[in-house]
Amino acid sequence: MASMKRPRLQAVQALPDARLELTFVDGQRFELDMSYDLETCQGLKPLKGKAFSDVVLGDNGWTVEWPALDIQIGADTLYLDSLVQAAKDENTRIFMTWRARHRMTLDQAANALGVKPRSISRYSNGREVVPRTLALACLGWERLEEQPKAQAASTG
Repeated sequence: MASMKRPRLQAVQALPDARLELTFVDGQRFELDMSYDLETCQGLKPLKGKAFSDVVLGDNGWTVEWPALDIQIGADTLYLDSLVQAAKDENTRIFMTWRARHRMTLDQAANALGVKPRSISRYSNGREVVPRTLALACLGWERLEEQPKAQAASTG
């Protein structure tokens, strides 16, 4: 499987039940369930129903778009969401969700978790199983990040 510096799409097709079939230029294919996003993301709610099927590739494969509604989603976002949904185990899902939620580069994630960027790369693309300790570190990191916000809110 060839690796991509930045994910770019070759094809997109709407499927029933708010799912997208995504084919990336390196040949990777995913079926992405977007039903939760359509329910929870205010900006995507107009896609519920028939409008979802009007998806097209945009910007030479760097986005998918619904032109009539002026909604675009980047290929990199779709790629990360697809990897999270395709993860084989809970530890990998925790790690990938954590990295995507905080939009961390390999170096940023490595620094935050105290591991080498090469390890983060292997965990991110599924070449290695994410150890339970690393998944727990992600959860702990989030908890520590929340503490200053909670303290500021209680003193304000």
